[in-house]
Formats: sequence, C-alpha cells, structure tokens
Amino acid sequence: MRLPTYDDVLAAAKRIEGHAVRTPLLNAGLLDAKLGGRLFLKAEPLQRTGSFKFRGAYNKISQIPADRRKNGVVAFSSGNHAQGVAAAARLLGMPAWIIMPIDAPAIKIARTKAFGATVVPYDRYTQDREAMGEELQAKHGATLVKPYDDADVMAGQGTVGLEIAAQCREAGVTPDAVLVCCGGGGLVSGTALALSGALPGVPVYAVEPAGFDDTKRSLETGTRQKNDPDARSICDALLAPMPGELTFAVNAKLLKGGLAVTDDEVRRGMATVFEEFKLVAEPGGAVAATAVLAGKFPIAGKTVVAVVSGGNVDPQTYIDALKTAL
Repeated sequence: MRLPTYDDVLAAAKRIEGHAVRTPLLNAGLLDAKLGGRLFLKAEPLQRTGSFKFRGAYNKISQIPADRRKNGVVAFSSGNHAQGVAAAARLLGMPAWIIMPIDAPAIKIARTKAFGATVVPYDRYTQDREAMGEELQAKHGATLVKPYDDADVMAGQGTVGLEIAAQCREAGVTPDAVLVCCGGGGLVSGTALALSGALPGVPVYAVEPAGFDDTKRSLETGTRQKNDPDARSICDALLAPMPGELTFAVNAKLLKGGLAVTDDEVRRGMATVFEEFKLVAEPGGAVAATAVLAGKFPIAGKTVVAVVSGGNVDPQTYIDALKTAL
C-alpha cells in the first residue's frame, strides 16, 4: 500500500500544468459582513469538466506507459470522476469505459459520453461496480483508474491545496481553517497533504452529507465506518459506502475533524453560493461552504477557505434547490 507524499503532489502539479485550470479563490465582501468573518471559496466548478476530478484523472492517466495506452482505461463513477477520466483519456488519445449508476444526473452521463467514453450503466444498490470494473479490465487489458483510493489520483487532487496556499499568500491572508467536501476522501486527503507542506498548521476538515458522514465517524472511532445502505441524499457525488483505505490512512493523520450537513442546508447553501458568488455549485460540491453558511463551523472573527468541488448539476435539480431555499 503506497501512500502519496507531498513530493507526489508537487510532481502532479507539474504534470497537470497547462491542462488543468488554476481555479480562482473567490470572496464576497457583503457576505463577510453578514457572517462576521471572511469566507473564501475555491471555485472548482470552473475546472475543466466542471469539477476537481480532472486533476487526479490526468495525473494518473498521463503516467500510463505508451505501450499500454491503446488498451485504454476503466473507471466507475457517479459522474464527476467519469468526466475527468473521459476528458483526460481523450486528451491522451485513449479509449475509456466508464461504469455509471443508472440514477446519476443525466447531465453527467451525457457529458461523459460527449467526451468520447463508453458508458456502462449499473444499479448502485444491487450491483458491484468494482467487480464490473475488474471484468472490463480483464476483457480489454485496460488500466483501472479508481475514483479516490489511489496514490496518483490523491496526489492530483492535492493540487487544489497547493493552489489554495499560493492564492492565500497572494491575497495576504492566512486561513484559520480549510473545509473540503468529502465522499471517498480523495480530495480532502490530497488537499490536507498539500497543505501540510505548503501551509503547515492550518486545520483541515472533511464535510459530508448527513447519513453519509462515514469519514467523520471514522475519525471519531479510529476505524473505517460504513454508511447505512438505505441512506439517501441529493449529494450524488458524495455517496461512497465507506472511506477508502489509502484516503483514510492519510486523513486519520492529517484531518482536524469532520462535519455533516443536511440536504435542506445544502439547498440553502447552493442558493447562497449562487447569490453571493455568482457560482453554480452541485449539491455535493456545496457541502463545505454550507457547513459555514449553516453555522456548523463558526466563522466569526476567522478566515475560512471552503472548497466548492463541482458544478455539474441537472438544471431541474438546481432550480428545485433554489426554489426551496428562496
């Protein structure tokens, strides 16, 4: 089991340079006045493919040896990792097979296909996506690109943390905390790893949907905890069954703690992010900002960075969230 290092994150940053977008760190002064603190959002909806996932996918896939690239890649994803893998594979001239849940947002399925990948549908509640991935791997001789539990993928996602550190220095601010959306744990583990080297001492928190707060509970108990298979949430990007083995090994060492937010709080968070920052956030992408906006993480007198991890949301879901919140 190889855990990523800070040097791996630095190498990933060089690899993805010129391919991934250096997304902005946004601040809204009027909202700060209401909150009594300073909230900065790392705007990953503006990343290539609409989420942070392109970073890890490109870092992983670009390292596949030339003689194996013709065999392509296989991935399983609810949508954001799917698009990241499909886009990276297309840039590198490789075929891609993506196993996607049948209830994934239609926009994510459509855009994955638009990047040239073959979508293989499955039922997330009755079928084993990992077993399906192994079958496709064996059939095509393809390389499996895991959504989070992979050192190269984690290192690629960690470039978000490097950019946060650099942008905070440029803005002349030192954050009191960094909050990161968490499903399987790839983004938060990579970000925490990057910040441990680039901005040491800043506490990092994982934020999850209520009912899928496995990382929060795992941090509290010291062992990986599973989610209730009957749990449901609108945060489709964050519905991993339990923390990854590699991601939790890093998170257990580096994270300060975990937070959870409800679907109704997320809807209001999405609306506020739209109103104050003019940024479209999907439900799973909004949970870290929501933790601050819903008062789950006190911000008065503090400076907090929250990662908005993606903006790939079906229009109707977005409209319903805004209507409910407003």
